[in-house]
Amino acid sequence: MSMEHKRPLRIMQIIARMNVGGPAVIVAELMQGLDLLSFEMQLVTGYCSEDEADYLDELALDIPVIRVTGLGRNISTLGDIRSFFTLLHLIREFQPDIIHTHTIKAGVLGRIAGLIVYPKSKRIHTFHGHLLHGYFSPIKTKLIVLIEKYLAYFCSTLIAIGNQVKDDLLNARVGKPDQYSVIFPGLDKLDTQSKESARIQLGLDHEKTYVSFVGRLTQIKRPDRLIEIARYLKVNHPKVELLVAGAGEKFIELQELANQDALPIIFLGWRNDIGRILSASDTAILCSDNEGIPLTLIQASQAGLPIISTNVGSVSDIVVDGETGLLTENNTQSLIRSLDELLLNPLKMNQFGMAGKSRAEALFSLKGMIRAHEKLYSQVIEGIN
Repeated sequence: MSMEHKRPLRIMQIIARMNVGGPAVIVAELMQGLDLLSFEMQLVTGYCSEDEADYLDELALDIPVIRVTGLGRNISTLGDIRSFFTLLHLIREFQPDIIHTHTIKAGVLGRIAGLIVYPKSKRIHTFHGHLLHGYFSPIKTKLIVLIEKYLAYFCSTLIAIGNQVKDDLLNARVGKPDQYSVIFPGLDKLDTQSKESARIQLGLDHEKTYVSFVGRLTQIKRPDRLIEIARYLKVNHPKVELLVAGAGEKFIELQELANQDALPIIFLGWRNDIGRILSASDTAILCSDNEGIPLTLIQASQAGLPIISTNVGSVSDIVVDGETGLLTENNTQSLIRSLDELLLNPLKMNQFGMAGKSRAEALFSLKGMIRAHEKLYSQVIEGIN
């Protein structure tokens, strides 16, 4: 990449919190992967809640970070004002060429702070998903859309992490088509192993079939559907069990429901050995009401697993219905029907898994994502659309 700058471009990444999940993974990969001779990076983030694992503490200990009190998930008038003034100070001090914001709260505070204290910086915002469905009341959602419409006007570029995410935002009239770039997440090669060794290490039964769910146990992910699926499996597929890797506010409630009815679910909690869990599995499932482009499904594809998922957000960029998995309507019965179809057809499971692995290698490489961001940053500075 040619750079006609006397010094590296200064990029400030601002994200509300680095809780384990897609946005944190992408930001961490940018911090670690961009060419240090061409880019000087600064990461600004808040603190995770007590029920969340912090990606920087668990998996990315070597990334320098500036922590801002009040920038996290919770809305607090005093905390938000304090974090806003801290952002003003940090931006004035760093004088970034580009302010790249992630997540809604950091996007609002970071872009406004940049406009006030250092308006010559270019502003980029990444939509790792959106809050148009399933999160807030209609009134709050309309307010969020109005805010995003206004702030988009002051952005050089809007990044969507999937095609459907972009289309949904454009349908809501957030930004203009020529402002958007779709940059798929890129992941490093998954650390996989043989199914046999993975099951030995996890203490799993070699004779059973395992369906894995990996993700936060929060309402938008609809983990309650896993309980209904487990009830169906208990009666109709007694040799099939669910593996649930993740934590969140629904964790204890789900455990209690599963224990009451002796359901075939193994709760693994939050894990940092996702490659092992997926290696031990036969298929992956996601049952969300809304998504961006879930990295756990990319990982499942890397592991060669067929996928069953509700057709929400940009899941369809990962899962090609009828080729790499099955996309369902947004309800439990559709998920059960598709799961039943796969469990009764091992050949199809294998074909879907192999096709998904090839697709993941082609579209979701870490190198490709890093190069796309480097190119975009340079084009923004050079004024190229």
